[in-house]
Amino acid sequence: MFLGTHTPRLDEKGRLILPAKFRDELSSGLVVTKGQERCLVVWPRSGFETYAAGLRSGSQTNERVRNYTRVLFASAYDDTPDKQGRVTIPTALREYAGLSRDCAVVGADNRVEIWDAPAWEAYLAAQDPGFAQLDGEVVPMP
Repeated sequence: MFLGTHTPRLDEKGRLILPAKFRDELSSGLVVTKGQERCLVVWPRSGFETYAAGLRSGSQTNERVRNYTRVLFASAYDDTPDKQGRVTIPTALREYAGLSRDCAVVGADNRVEIWDAPAWEAYLAAQDPGFAQLDGEVVPMP
């Protein structure tokens, strides 16, 4: 499980050092792709394979399913972190997420999200006021 918020920086080659807490689970390989709200999503390779298998159960005759899977898989990039825990974020993905030097790497349960730090701060500021009210809608009650 990925938890917490970390603030690494992109280097001049577009590489990001993964938080030490996340490295073991991502060391055997990962997939980076577009996420919602203009962030990037990082999956352990096995987690992405499981997610992709679930997507395959959607009907390919459904235009929305085709559109989503095309964009997701076309933008996906697989990598293996180097010995320092660095991964390269491709230019197209950096541009999509508006990544500058300062990033926020956010644990999101079974995946990691990468945000431009100011965009993450703005997202949190917008979401925090309604956070307490959401648990009744989002969390299943016994």
